[in-house]
Amino acid sequence: MLDPLAQAEQSRPNSPALLLPYFAHLGAHYAEYSFARLSRIAALLAAGLVSAGVRPGDRVALLMDNPHRAVELIHAAIRARAVVVPLNSRLTADEIRYQIEAAGCLILLCDNAHEAMALEAAGGARVFNIARTPRSVAPGLPDDDHFSGAAQDYAAVDIDPAAVQAILFTSGTTGRPKGAQITYGNWLAGAKASAERIGARAGDRWLLSLPLYHVGGLSMLFRSCVDRSALVVGPPTRDLQDLAQTIDASQVTLISLVPTQLYRLLEMGFQPPESLRLILLGGAAASSDLLKRCCDLGLPVGTTYGLTEAASQVATLLPDDTCRKPGSVGKPIGQTRVRVVGAEGELCAPGEIGEIVVTGPTVMKGYLGAPLVDPRTGFHTGDLGTLDADGDLWIVQRRTDLIVSGGENVYPSEVENVLKSHPEVADACVVGVPDAEWGQRVAAMIVRREGSALDQSDLTAYARGRLAGYKVPRVIVFVGELPLTGSGKVRRSDVAQALSEL
Repeated sequence: MLDPLAQAEQSRPNSPALLLPYFAHLGAHYAEYSFARLSRIAALLAAGLVSAGVRPGDRVALLMDNPHRAVELIHAAIRARAVVVPLNSRLTADEIRYQIEAAGCLILLCDNAHEAMALEAAGGARVFNIARTPRSVAPGLPDDDHFSGAAQDYAAVDIDPAAVQAILFTSGTTGRPKGAQITYGNWLAGAKASAERIGARAGDRWLLSLPLYHVGGLSMLFRSCVDRSALVVGPPTRDLQDLAQTIDASQVTLISLVPTQLYRLLEMGFQPPESLRLILLGGAAASSDLLKRCCDLGLPVGTTYGLTEAASQVATLLPDDTCRKPGSVGKPIGQTRVRVVGAEGELCAPGEIGEIVVTGPTVMKGYLGAPLVDPRTGFHTGDLGTLDADGDLWIVQRRTDLIVSGGENVYPSEVENVLKSHPEVADACVVGVPDAEWGQRVAAMIVRREGSALDQSDLTAYARGRLAGYKVPRVIVFVGELPLTGSGKVRRSDVAQALSEL
């Protein structure tokens, strides 16, 4: 099987693959990559990766915020048959180093903005700053004269659907982040199933609004190739004014957002262009108030449930049904199957809450260093949900105790370990509390050591030096002791209730 970009190039070489909008006083302008042009760039960069020592199966980490360069490099890594490990640029050096070492990355590619962090976090990986590498692939290039020599060997490659294409680190409820091994087959099955559910139309433009270290962002590269749609790659910024301007000026037709982004856009008075046919809302639970507001405004919002471990989408509900069944995430897509099971593995009756188990071709190969996922039994998500009589899925709670803040996963145990490492902290419990903007805020209940005068500002500063900003508790309360169960475990529900009432 040819790599996805090569297939898209063969069928529609001149169709737009990437649109890079920029704005001037006369309006919006674009640097446009056709599938053929993007394919040539990927081939040139692949030749460069191989000359730098990358071999098939090697793991190459990416640390950058420039999305269009990351898109080029991901396709280049595919042509070099390397495994991509996208890194969250918001993490600390220690957090990044752990992921590089856990994945066994030999090379770390970065840009100017992240070179210092890359050098600090690289460990045994070699660091290459792509901005300092001579480029024959700057905007406007390459042309046919540049496409020669070794690059011709990477004009297209055969891929094995069972081969791992990416390792994405995802949060859990215990221990360190886990590296989910996603295969080419996972991505392609998910892209085809997504297109079947939401439709693929000529001229579709997906806004790449999620970072490429998120499964929702990376999956869009494969969707674009499968349904021959264009990715609109906005400026590398989290400014929602820029996002809104890009949606409007670029006549975007489809966009994936987390609830926090949509909430903020609406608060800004955002009015989507007529071209926008779907806002795919996922990454965290959308509040009933937000969904009602969208329905009242006539916004084409579809709710979706997805997992890193299932190459993004698992189930999706289209806009008409979102307003009819607010809170549901719809039926599984494609060949994905969902069942809800009880404590002993028995199937739950419609309306009965249990653990969500996912099977099908989108389910990952397995976590790094862990047994492979058995395709017969599927992936046990740890999420709680229920299937109704129509077969539509309802999410009751994302992974037990997991906090989802602004679409970012935060697992309490990691934050608790950092807080407890402070010499004046005797005990700590971290939970998520509801927040209209973020979905959840990280909150902590702290027991000081005897005689300590530790205050919130000191503990916050301590945490900021050891955790990504979105993991740092926004609410900190000091107590004499934590509420415990009869067996001596922290009663997390009582902590969450107490902190939610503040």
